Amino acid sequence: MISRRTFLAVSSGVLFSPTLCWSAQEVPGLLDHILLGCSDLDSAISFVEERTGVRAAFGGVHPGRGTRNALLALGERSYLEIIAPDPKQHSVQEFAARQLKTIRELISPRLIGWAVHPAEIDALGRKLHDAGIATQGPRPGSRARPDGRVLQWKSLSLADDRNGLLPFFIEWSAGSVHPSVDAPRGCRLEHFAVAGPDPSELANTLQSLGIDCPVERGEKLQLRARISGSKGHFEAAS
Repeated sequence: MISRRTFLAVSSGVLFSPTLCWSAQEVPGLLDHILLGCSDLDSAISFVEERTGVRAAFGGVHPGRGTRNALLALGERSYLEIIAPDPKQHSVQEFAARQLKTIRELISPRLIGWAVHPAEIDALGRKLHDAGIATQGPRPGSRARPDGRVLQWKSLSLADDRNGLLPFFIEWSAGSVHPSVDAPRGCRLEHFAVAGPDPSELANTLQSLGIDCPVERGEKLQLRARISGSKGHFEAAS
């Protein structure tokens, strides 16, 4: 939990552009992508296609992280990442082990996290550090696309992200095409929210990070999303 002292310290400055605000919109304004985890990539691609009518395209593998993915666009500069274990990778870096263990154990596809794009990730990392919020990174990341092009980015994670309830931060390199640009289209993210027994505490925590995201009451801490396509829509949760 982020203390009131830390909340006041962070909210007195600007972590992102635009400035801190609380939005009534259905989707966070800075949302970059949401992660739908699964133990088998092909079955999860079919799962999404059966419900939306759109088939996600294979994206590539994450070297050293033990995963591979498939993508579909959800709108301008946002996308769904279906992420699953890569059977050809037999070892992973330590920081990626928890996520890999989580998705290997999933019986059906579930939300496992989400990412937002700050203006400058290095500056954000310094401001979070100065505010007493523990982070990991920024770390470089890369993925080779099927066409041979390599996407590169930097990511920054909270040391305590409440098992994926709070987002991580991503900054794409200047030479990388954002995955939403050429991922299959036809789907839309109608709603995305975090939920929990204490919505006001969640709202304060998100605001302290400069994130405008709908917050709902729920029996447990949970991510919630509704994605629509030509065939219909489906709801996913963590």
